[in-house]
Amino acid sequence: MIESLLIANRGEIARRIIRTARALGIRTIAVHSDVDADMPFVREADEAVCIGTAAAADSYLRQDRLLEAARATGAEAIHPGYGFLSENAGFAEAVVAAGLVWVGAPPAAIRAMGLKDAAKARMIAAGVPVTPGYLGEDQAPERLQAEADAIGYPVLIKAVAGGGGKGMRQVDAPAAFAEALASCKREAAASFGDDRVLIEKYILSPRHIEVQVFGDTFGNVVHLFERDCSLQRRHQKVIEEAPAPGMDDATRAAVCDAAVRAARAVDYVGAGTIEFIADGSAGLRADRIWFMEMNTRLQVEHPVTEAITGQDLVEWQLRVASGEPLPKTQDELAIRGWAMEARLYAENPVTGFLPSTGTLDRLRFPAGVRVDSGVEEGGAVTPFYDPMIAKLIVHGATRAQAARRLATAAAGVQVWPVKTNAAFLARAAAHPDFVAGQVDTGFIARHADALIPPAEPSPAVVGAAAAAIVPAAGADPWSALHGFRVNAAPVLHVAVEVGGTPYVAEPARLARAEAADGVLFANGEAWAFGPRRADHVGAAGEGDGALLAPMPGRVIAVPVVEGQVVTRGERLLVLEAMKMEQALVAPFDGVVAELKAVEGAQVSEGVVLARIVAGEG
Repeated sequence: MIESLLIANRGEIARRIIRTARALGIRTIAVHSDVDADMPFVREADEAVCIGTAAAADSYLRQDRLLEAARATGAEAIHPGYGFLSENAGFAEAVVAAGLVWVGAPPAAIRAMGLKDAAKARMIAAGVPVTPGYLGEDQAPERLQAEADAIGYPVLIKAVAGGGGKGMRQVDAPAAFAEALASCKREAAASFGDDRVLIEKYILSPRHIEVQVFGDTFGNVVHLFERDCSLQRRHQKVIEEAPAPGMDDATRAAVCDAAVRAARAVDYVGAGTIEFIADGSAGLRADRIWFMEMNTRLQVEHPVTEAITGQDLVEWQLRVASGEPLPKTQDELAIRGWAMEARLYAENPVTGFLPSTGTLDRLRFPAGVRVDSGVEEGGAVTPFYDPMIAKLIVHGATRAQAARRLATAAAGVQVWPVKTNAAFLARAAAHPDFVAGQVDTGFIARHADALIPPAEPSPAVVGAAAAAIVPAAGADPWSALHGFRVNAAPVLHVAVEVGGTPYVAEPARLARAEAADGVLFANGEAWAFGPRRADHVGAAGEGDGALLAPMPGRVIAVPVVEGQVVTRGERLLVLEAMKMEQALVAPFDGVVAELKAVEGAQVSEGVVLARIVAGEG
């Protein structure tokens, strides 16, 4: 068994690896950027080495510094986690060349599966079904258009070297193809340095089915069944589950066997995932499920597979990397119950899921569920890395039970003042179509109105806030308003502010609501509240011309100057946080009367960045 392990990652996955390594008696070494020095994973490791500044390019992506840290600490092996360098064949080779053990896929397998067109060609040769499409070398626009016409619309244009939803365009008609192709190629070149594309038939009711595979150095390959990751937003997974709803035994056998063939075709070793796209319009059928790509690493959603199989996949990784055979044979693996995982992000669904950063003054998770988190109460969510706060993982005897537990868990999350998607997750898990298993990749877009919580508190929340301040209101005759009616008991009304807005409400109990330090937590939402202030003047009007920062971040562009005449919709400045850009535009025709934004400056959410006044100066 490996005796010492450097973890070339951070946050939640670093803590996850440390937990298993400690149970196996393996000494762990954490690496971290300067802003991560106080993170839990750094404290929990046996040793820690600072490898650079906040930007990932200056720390977690510095292969030279990672190898230097491994040499300096006497590490025997390196585990890349997921993301960062986990699928970088060059880094894997450098680790092996340095005499270290690479706890990951063989470099040759990473390369074989790294380019979508080459991977699909290899899968065809291995007898694995692939989505109908064009994978040819001829990249002339005329040829690509002709192939798309032959496949039949809608089609999907995908960057050969793409990932994460970049370099991807849906085309619904021939007339739109040329423009979509040019746009896709530009994005692919900018993101990956490779503008080559492939064409696929677009599946109208797509479901994302993936199979967990594992191989060892003795030629053994097994699968640990499938996961359904169809609940996505902008091609990013939100809720994952195992097994897949509606998967019968025959279809499962066909898909999982195809996954094993795919892994064998590249002599795979370690943990990997074979991803399939399924046409769910008529239920899951073996002849309507096609290979999409392979992830040559551990997946974020691996805990749902652990929950239904009772296996520790990180332990499997470490044992295989140590030269041991797979811990179980295929016949020894079975599905037990149902598991679901929801990704809790620091983002605000009300503002289009813009990221939210800051100190986690309160961070509480419900009891009775597995929580994999990289942060803790009192810590901070910074703008430098992925905004995921935690993964909520539940298990039940049936899918219905798992869905109820996930909805309850998400509703019980308490985070303040950082905004989260907890209420959104709770609504998604409780939605009738989700509970019924009617999910595909368009689920969130289709039900957005029902899933995104309102910007204003519900009457039930206001009533609960009123109830929480009743003791204080009782001592204040101006806040406690008693109605009078002949022959009827007086009704208590309380003047209360919730989210900065004044209300007069009757106190009412709200199930599972909790008030703490002036914040009401209910159903995954969090609202600041208190007695109505005597000097309350309300919120600024919509037409006051003030542009506030919708999220904390860095100002990356200010194309206007004070005194400049602008028109409604004209871009005034651009913010960036967590790799997301947000443009702020003029709310009406006018003049830039005040400009506080400075290019390169970090700003907090809610600060005034500019002010526009009507007129022409």
